[in-house]
Amino acid sequence: MKKLKLYLDTSVISHLKQDDTPDKMTDTLNLWRDIEHGKFEIYLSEVTLDEIGRCTEEKLSVLSRHLKSIDYTLLSGSDEIVRVANQIINLGILTQKSFDDCLHIAHAVVYGCDCIVSWNFKHMVNIKTIKGVRAITNLGNYGSVDIVAPPTLLESEVE
Repeated sequence: MKKLKLYLDTSVISHLKQDDTPDKMTDTLNLWRDIEHGKFEIYLSEVTLDEIGRCTEEKLSVLSRHLKSIDYTLLSGSDEIVRVANQIINLGILTQKSFDDCLHIAHAVVYGCDCIVSWNFKHMVNIKTIKGVRAITNLGNYGSVDIVAPPTLLESEVE
């Protein structure tokens, strides 16, 4: 079976060290173990790395260690990605204030990722954005992209 291509937005990586939300941190660490074992193909963008770079030195050190423990593909920006990001704004899915979130979505769409994984329920993991991205992928003849929170990818153990 083909591995799922996952685009990780900044919120997922940030929750590898997020002591104020222990449940989310635990789910993220469990997903990270699956990633370390090669269960998924992982994609990040320069936007993700730039946002992570704004963390405190202590948190950045922890996140950098985690990133070094996995294989991932770094996606570069392009005119097409900016065009798709602007389309997200023009269709009223997100606003200009959330342009980085639009860029995350656009990278995943243009590069053909299966899922965007995010803890960002305000801008990404919500029905308005999910339906809007579905419309963009259909209109632009892109493959479908699911937007999910990390627990969705964790397999429950059957007893």
